[in-house]
Amino acid sequence: MKHTAKLKTGHPYISTTNACKLCKPLGACIAFRGIEGTMPFLHGSQGCATYMRRYIISHFREPIDIASSSLSEKHAVYGGGSNLKLGLNNSIDKYAPNAVGVATTCLTETIGDDVSMLLREWRVDADAECPNPEIPVVNVSTASYSGTHMEGFHAVVRETIAQIALTDVPIPESGNEDIKIGTKPLNLMPGFVSTADLRHLRDVCEDFGLEPTILPDYSDTLDAPVMAEYEKLTSGGTSLQSIRKMPRAIASIEFGRVLSACGQTGGELLQEKADVPLYAMGMPIGVRESDRFFNTLSRLSDRPIPRRHELERGRLLDAYADGHKYLFGKRAIVYGEEDLVVGLTAFLSEIGVQPILCASGGSSGYLKDAIAAVTDGLLREAPQVRDDVDFFDIAQDALSLKPDFLIGNSKGYSFAREQGIPLIRVGFPIHDRMGGQRILHLGYRGSQNLFDLTVNAIIAKKQRDSPVGYGYI
Repeated sequence: MKHTAKLKTGHPYISTTNACKLCKPLGACIAFRGIEGTMPFLHGSQGCATYMRRYIISHFREPIDIASSSLSEKHAVYGGGSNLKLGLNNSIDKYAPNAVGVATTCLTETIGDDVSMLLREWRVDADAECPNPEIPVVNVSTASYSGTHMEGFHAVVRETIAQIALTDVPIPESGNEDIKIGTKPLNLMPGFVSTADLRHLRDVCEDFGLEPTILPDYSDTLDAPVMAEYEKLTSGGTSLQSIRKMPRAIASIEFGRVLSACGQTGGELLQEKADVPLYAMGMPIGVRESDRFFNTLSRLSDRPIPRRHELERGRLLDAYADGHKYLFGKRAIVYGEEDLVVGLTAFLSEIGVQPILCASGGSSGYLKDAIAAVTDGLLREAPQVRDDVDFFDIAQDALSLKPDFLIGNSKGYSFAREQGIPLIRVGFPIHDRMGGQRILHLGYRGSQNLFDLTVNAIIAKKQRDSPVGYGYI
């Protein structure tokens, strides 16, 4: 935030209060856990790794190890190269990963460590010290003072494609052994969605006869069943073999209207370097945005939309009609990651809710245009759109806007409690409820789930506020 006040010297200063975003390397670590057998490695201090583990565990309720080069004051002066190389050797020795994902932090970006050069040096010298010197290592630049966790997340997708899928290693012509007979390989890069969303997307693609490579896929690694024996790196994730085959897919689908406007995405790299057609679209939340996704799958597969998805669409429209009397004219504030805010705003506009403020800590500069595109023809009054905000900003605006409810992550809880209005929890982090990682948002089925959550939150508020209560509504 940019709360300007006066110091005793009389000079203005700038502060942030309860940021509406998280740090860039945190998003990178989550994305790296969506690649099979990959060890996230932070080139920075142990404190950064501890903070990120705490945040990720509170949402996913799963253990996650993040290795660190464990820099101290000395390395801030002399550089952290030696610790990076030693840490890589130790991590490979202790965890035996398939790959290592190295993300930088504010400290290493500020002191100017050239991580690419250090990794080349490590590769040359690693034979004697490292048990697996040929292991793939993907590195990303993730200074958190220059972006959000979503930028770190997308950077991992892009660099994984650049450093593994699009290397100079020749791709064998007969490399489709693991593709099911009668299916077509498809690249799907959905962004930061829930583990339930990832599982649902795979099912939907397979219903069309498509074999998706979902990058990243943390549906098992960060939402695993109970295990009889401890696994240092939980099973699951996108395999390196699948990633190497992404240049031979029939097409790529990438979610994110803001993301596609920013450019330099993984899908664009595949299109530019390997001629893989790219279909960029918004997150499929609500009927209109879901229709775009399902129609694209139908076109790519040359199959009609399966009957069970047509039925889900029909039930969703029926629910819209049934619940319209509770929602029409309600006013909502939407906040969180930019592309999720766009998707939720599209959904709310369809169901008769007036979004009055769409806010994000991201600062791409494309949020307003994306909101205008998904609400075209649905709203009588355009919502306020603010990017690069914190929760102090959102609360200040909300006092005059007087919303009926908030929709976003758990960080809005304090304000919702003060104002006595419902908070519908979606996105990341959700650390004050169970199951936040399993909330289904996408497709007709996910939109149905969001619709039920929204209507029931309004009904519960009506019952709480009534002096006599309501049995039938």
